[in-house]
Amino acid sequence: MVRRVRHADDLPIMGLGTYGRRGPEGQNAIETALEIGYRHLDTAQDYDTEAETGAALRASGLARDDVFVTTKVRTGNLGDGKVVPSVRQSQDMLGLDQIDLVLIHWPAPNNSIPLPVYVEQLAEVARLGLARHVGVSNFTIAMIDEARSILGDIPIFTNQVEVHPYLQNRKLVDHCLATGASITCYQPLAHGSVADDETLRDIGNRHGAGPDQVALAYLMQQDLCVIPSSANRERMQRNFDAQSIELDANDMDRIAGLERGWRRIDPGWGPDWD
Repeated sequence: MVRRVRHADDLPIMGLGTYGRRGPEGQNAIETALEIGYRHLDTAQDYDTEAETGAALRASGLARDDVFVTTKVRTGNLGDGKVVPSVRQSQDMLGLDQIDLVLIHWPAPNNSIPLPVYVEQLAEVARLGLARHVGVSNFTIAMIDEARSILGDIPIFTNQVEVHPYLQNRKLVDHCLATGASITCYQPLAHGSVADDETLRDIGNRHGAGPDQVALAYLMQQDLCVIPSSANRERMQRNFDAQSIELDANDMDRIAGLERGWRRIDPGWGPDWD
């Protein structure tokens, strides 16, 4: 079962985060995900998993158009004249003529590089056809709006941000969706913390599902894309199967009440969050 985000209908709503999936074992894990049915792979220059991602895709025997591949430009490549060459290198690492989605991974640390410098280069990535879509990650509302004004008629395809039941990031999520950008949720399981949540467990018991699956279903039911990371086949299958869970309005309200403003990824050099 491969569900897709309605407002970005070629983006499978369930993806595999490839952080940590390095070397032969990492490639094997990615191949396993593709066997299960995953059709969305999320990598990044900083993850150093682009080569494994591309190799797994080739080994799978799947048609290129069947798998959506995202990569992200590291902050060290945001300087003037660096973004496009770095994306070309990512193409080489992935073994792809065109990447489905290229994101700016983080805004420049402490605003050390003005945002227009790298967003204008992101527009060039799109104009050159190096990527079918471009977008951002960890951008605030103000940064989203500034980037949109720079990109003009080139849409921001997604903003990849931390979202899970304990950090629902509602203000930013709503703003992005209103502007036509999808949301891709990293850390959707709060680094495994949802597994011990009594509310999620109670809801899961009613649906024959685990609390982790309920957490993923909650996000996907809002048309938010999720990219949980795992190297364990059983866990990858559980995550994938969460697409079949249908929560009712009461379930959704109860999970909405779990909001704690609990951010797990919050570097001191990052932007001031909304």
